[in-house]
Amino acid sequence: MPELPEVETIRRHLAPVVEGRTLERIEVLDPRWCEPAPPAAVDDATRGRRIDRLWRRGKYIVLELHDDVHLVMHLRMTGNLLLAQDAPYTRVRMDLSGGDRLLFTDPRRFGTGVVLLGSPARDEYFDARLGPEPLDAGFTTDILRAMAAGRRVPVKAFLLSQERIAGVGNIYADEALWRARIHPLRPVGTLKRAQLEALRHAVVQSLEAGIDARGASIDDFRHPDGARGSFQDRFLVHRREGEPCPRCGRAIVKLRAAGRGTYVCEGCQPKPRVRRARSASRERPLGRPPAARGSRR
Repeated sequence: MPELPEVETIRRHLAPVVEGRTLERIEVLDPRWCEPAPPAAVDDATRGRRIDRLWRRGKYIVLELHDDVHLVMHLRMTGNLLLAQDAPYTRVRMDLSGGDRLLFTDPRRFGTGVVLLGSPARDEYFDARLGPEPLDAGFTTDILRAMAAGRRVPVKAFLLSQERIAGVGNIYADEALWRARIHPLRPVGTLKRAQLEALRHAVVQSLEAGIDARGASIDDFRHPDGARGSFQDRFLVHRREGEPCPRCGRAIVKLRAAGRGTYVCEGCQPKPRVRRARSASRERPLGRPPAARGSRR
């Protein structure tokens, strides 16, 4: 569940605490977290290195260690990073100088960690997986238009593709599409420039609102100190099935888009028109009657 605002909230909380500290030991309790690398190799590559920087790329959190070593972590569906000595569902323990401990917890065990040696290896790793950062100045309408051109995929699926836009997940895609008045099943390649401009603005606005609320705690997400985010109390459309749209009053409906539960106001976000299939009579050559069933030519 953690999306860009939740991961950015974690980064902002942890960075002042861990930057400049030494990573004294990493104990990987669940080898699945770092496969195919063995847990001992992760500890050997990182032990005793100073944490120069903690930063985010999309939904990834990066511990940038001294001598250009990078520990890249992804929380996936239920992962979290907590400052605590112990906690349920702990998969990794990271002991820091000064006695603090950083825990990677994850009830469903989908989260991952990988050690990358050198900035070129790190950049190659991200370039193969992630599109532009939506909160960076380089995320422009022209970039969005170029990525969308000619594509028939529904706009909701397009937004969820991390290779297109880094960090947007189910919550913020629903919120952004409502703000932009675009139906989630609309083919992204059919959007006009003005709609793409509205969508770009809505993505940024929705993500910034999530960061301002310090994320949404609707499942397992917590801040590193265990506190909850509050964005779930500010949803405009997500998880509000049957409630009135805050803009037009029509009941919000739930449907499936890109394989995900999706919330939409079909008054503000009109359904895309379905092209009618050509009739059989129009497709037969003129002057030739249809062959009788069972007849032989």
